[in-house]
Amino acid sequence: MKPYEKIPDDSIKSLQDLMQLLKKSKDFITLEIASNNSSIVISYFRTLIDANIFHNEVLTYIKEQSFDSLQDIQSVLPFENSKITNQMKDIQDSILNGHILIQFDTDKLNGLLINVSKKEKRDIAKAEIEYNIVGPQIAFVEDLDVNLNLVRRKLPTPYLQMKELKVGSLSKTTVAIVFIEGIVNDQNLQEIIKRVSQIKTDHVLDSTYLIELIADNPNTIFPQFLNTERPDRVAAVLAEGKIALFVDGSPYAITLPTTLIDFFSTTEDYTMPWIIASFFRLLRIFAFIFSVLTTPLYVSILTYHYELIPKELLETLIISRSKVPFPPLIEALFLEITIELLREAGTRLPTKVGLTVGIVGGIVIGQASVEASLTSNVLIIIVALSALSSFTAPIYRIGNTIRVIRFPFIIAAHLLGL
Repeated sequence: MKPYEKIPDDSIKSLQDLMQLLKKSKDFITLEIASNNSSIVISYFRTLIDANIFHNEVLTYIKEQSFDSLQDIQSVLPFENSKITNQMKDIQDSILNGHILIQFDTDKLNGLLINVSKKEKRDIAKAEIEYNIVGPQIAFVEDLDVNLNLVRRKLPTPYLQMKELKVGSLSKTTVAIVFIEGIVNDQNLQEIIKRVSQIKTDHVLDSTYLIELIADNPNTIFPQFLNTERPDRVAAVLAEGKIALFVDGSPYAITLPTTLIDFFSTTEDYTMPWIIASFFRLLRIFAFIFSVLTTPLYVSILTYHYELIPKELLETLIISRSKVPFPPLIEALFLEITIELLREAGTRLPTKVGLTVGIVGGIVIGQASVEASLTSNVLIIIVALSALSSFTAPIYRIGNTIRVIRFPFIIAAHLLGL
């Protein structure tokens, strides 16, 4: 049984059932205030509301005046989007998103919902992953409205449209599908809407969750969609007729459909003459091929194809490997795994410490492995250049692909040769 199937859909049949369930939580508050011949009951989660707004603009008004109906309260309180409803689903979703529920104890079927939610969000900052030297520097944040605002400022056109869907039986996460009407491919748009609306899961906490749930082949190591933290990049792909997906709480947008070339392009390329931009794109593609194939070529040539090596270079390789007791496969895997361990450690440690570990660890381990005759000098140079080449990929997800597919190629080179 999947996690989201453990909670029965009909477990909450009435507003009374909902209130009994919510009261089990220590941060759910219920206040009663006398008013004329009845009492006003205010229910809310103290961890979700803005306490200042609630006390100054709601509680003060209710305590100072007397009311006979919810309409009277609604007319006095300074909130535009308040609403009176008897729909239990609306009440449940609203309370869980920072609304307060106001009722009279004589009428427990109807309630007044007022949005006093507390929104914690960080300031807009520079892009850290997709860093550019020239061009806009701002990046998305974890707030959906802020992110959509950044895109609309880039594309102030009435044809920029958005559709919202709720995903996750527990998280009720808002997913925004953004496109430009008249440019977008309608078939692609309808397919994306269909896939997102058919998602069955208990929670979606980030855009990366969504990628796995709507992908054609979720088991492939190659990225099928591009996720970006840059508003200018999203604006550019929308203008090309593509689609962007935003997940509330995620600082990354997903753009689709995507081709492999997109993962080697940067927004900075659009600020350069086409010749220079094309050169750098080709350089990144060459670095991708170099990073994936160089170490496997070393293993294959030294295992099966010595005749392909020029005599001058062959002598250097023989001297370099003369004291190494392992076959090229073991030697290559040892160094590649060492590089990956250093890279992972540098990522998880604090920035300054991680940088030190990467530099010092690489130098010390490389020199020690050569002196101990565990690896050759030539292979250390090859592996270092391969690792350096993988860093030229401007999109993080394609960089992960490069790191993974290198190992099957190394093993295949040992078993099959060229």
